[in-house]
Amino acid sequence: MSSPRVRKIADRIQVIVAEMLERRIKDPRLGFVTVTDVRVTGDSQQATIFYTVLGNHPDDQADLASTGAALESAKGLIRSEVAKQLGMRHAPSLTFVPDALPETAKVLDDALERAREADARLAAVREGAAYSGEADPYKKPREADGVDLDEDDAEDQE
Repeated sequence: MSSPRVRKIADRIQVIVAEMLERRIKDPRLGFVTVTDVRVTGDSQQATIFYTVLGNHPDDQADLASTGAALESAKGLIRSEVAKQLGMRHAPSLTFVPDALPETAKVLDDALERAREADARLAAVREGAAYSGEADPYKKPREADGVDLDEDDAEDQE
């Protein structure tokens, strides 16, 4: 999307489609659909609508497939409503695409869980460990007869 006008059209299409799915489309195959994003080409002739289905598990593709079929069958009604509400000469053709966001989020959640488990194992190993050298390996300022030599050196340089 190159222009603010195209972005406004995409945002408006997202709202129109979400309202249509909520109020006017009464297909029993339609699950709890969320319109996550709409991308419109620069010439406003094609709109790709990304959606997710609540309760959609990566293993359970039946809900996603039935929702996809319901959206395809309602595509004409949705497109005519989009054209009517946008007031454009040519209504963009609509393409419904299942969003990969839930699968991506699941992969990230699994990676974070593995990292938490690795941190817990490391903390358990570290529990009884001791330093191989001194507990504090950094050099300390030298002290002689209760006088800090580093402060005297600083006074001599002034």
